[in-house]
Amino acid sequence: MTAPVTSRSQALFRKAESLIPGGVNSPVRACRAVGGLPRFIAGGKGAQITDADGNELLDFVCSWGPLVFGHAPEGMAEAVAGAAARGTSFGAPTEAEVELAELLTSCFPSLEMVRLVNSGTEAGMSAVRLARGFTGRDVIVKFAGCYHGHADSLLVAAGSGLATFGVPSSQGVPEALARLTLVAPYNDAESLGKIFSARGAEIAAVIAEPVAGNMGVVPPDPGFLQAIASLCDRHGALFICDEVITGFRLGLSGAQGLYGLKPDLTVLGKIAGGGLPLAAFGGRKDVMERLSPLGGVYQAGTLSGNPLAVAAGLHAISRLKAEAPRGLYEGLAARGERWAFGLAGLAARKGVQASVNSVGSMGTLFFTRGPVRDWETASLSDVKLYARFWNLMLERGIYLAPSQFEASFVSTAHTDEDIDFALAMAAESLDAL
Repeated sequence: MTAPVTSRSQALFRKAESLIPGGVNSPVRACRAVGGLPRFIAGGKGAQITDADGNELLDFVCSWGPLVFGHAPEGMAEAVAGAAARGTSFGAPTEAEVELAELLTSCFPSLEMVRLVNSGTEAGMSAVRLARGFTGRDVIVKFAGCYHGHADSLLVAAGSGLATFGVPSSQGVPEALARLTLVAPYNDAESLGKIFSARGAEIAAVIAEPVAGNMGVVPPDPGFLQAIASLCDRHGALFICDEVITGFRLGLSGAQGLYGLKPDLTVLGKIAGGGLPLAAFGGRKDVMERLSPLGGVYQAGTLSGNPLAVAAGLHAISRLKAEAPRGLYEGLAARGERWAFGLAGLAARKGVQASVNSVGSMGTLFFTRGPVRDWETASLSDVKLYARFWNLMLERGIYLAPSQFEASFVSTAHTDEDIDFALAMAAESLDAL
C-alpha cells in the first residue's frame, strides 16, 4: 500500500523538538515506544481526526478517554463559546461551579461534597494530602502499574508513560517521600492484607483505579475492590477511588455504580470536564470539611472551576444524564466489545499470541499469552510486536494509543461500520506481521 504523506507532521515535530522537551507536552505522545513519529492533529469530528497533512484517521484514543461523544459533538462548541463570551476567568466563584458540583454529587452517591481542580494529577495529589491530613498518618498504598498522575507521592511503580518507557519511578522524586508509598500487586487482596497487618496504623489511604487503565485495561477480580474497602475501614484508612478514566465512561456513577462501591474519596477527570482541563475530588462530608478554608488541609488554584471547562463539563454530563436511560451505556459497551473481541478473534484465527481485556467502552489487546490481571502479567507483552501493529494500523488510517500499556476507547460517534472497517484493517495488519 502507498504510505501516507506526513511531511507537515514531520516538519512540525522537528520544530517542536527545538522548543519543547522531546517535542511534546506529554511523553507518550512522542511515540517513541512504537518507533514512529507523532502525527500533529489539525482537527476532529465525530470518530475521525485529521492530521496536519490532511490524512483522516479513525480515532480509538478519544483524547485518552474523555470524548465519550466523539470530537466536536453537537452543542459543545456553543457551550464553551457562550462561556468565553462572558469571560474566560475570574478567580472568583460562579453559579456554574455550583451547578456542576450539584450535578457531580447527584451522579455519584459517594460524593457528599466535591471540589473542582484542573487536572487528574492535581485531584489525585489533593486527595492524598487530604487523606493524610484527615487521618494524621503519612503512608499511602497504591498498586503496581496504576497511574494516578505525576505528583511525587504517586510516582512510584506507576503505569502509563512510565510503563511505556520502562522507568519504575522518576528522577526528582525524593527517596524519603517514595518510602511513604507502599506498592501492592493489583488484584491481590492477600498481599494488601499483609501490608495492613504489618503497617496498618501508619496507612492514611489506599488509592486504586477500580478498573486499571494505565497498564492497559485490567478489570478487578471479583471481591477485590470490596476487600480494599473492608481493609481500609477495619484499619481506619481511607479508600480513594481514582475514576479519572472510568468516571462517566462506564456509567453515570462510573465504576462505583458498576461494582457497588462507596469509597471515602473519589477522583474524577476527563469526561467530568467534557474534554477540557477540569478534574474534581470529593467524598465524605466529614473528610472534605478538613479542606481550607474550613480545615487545616490547604488546597487552592486560581483556575479551579474555570468557566470554559465548567461549561464543557455541564454540557457533557447533562447530555449523558439525559441519554443514559435510553441505552447510551449499553450501546457504548456493545461497541466496545465488538471492537475488543473482534480483535481477539482475529488474533486467534491468525495464530498471533494475544489476550484481550474489555470493560464497557474501554479495552486493550495485549500481545501476550493471557490472561492479564496485574502489572506482572501485562509486562510480559511483546511491546515490539505491538509497535509493528501500531504502525501498520496507522498506515491504514486507524489511530491507536502509541503504547501497549494503554486503553482504546470507543465513542457514541463510532458506528458498527467504523468498527468493521477497523477490524478489516486489523486483519490486514496482523497478516503483515
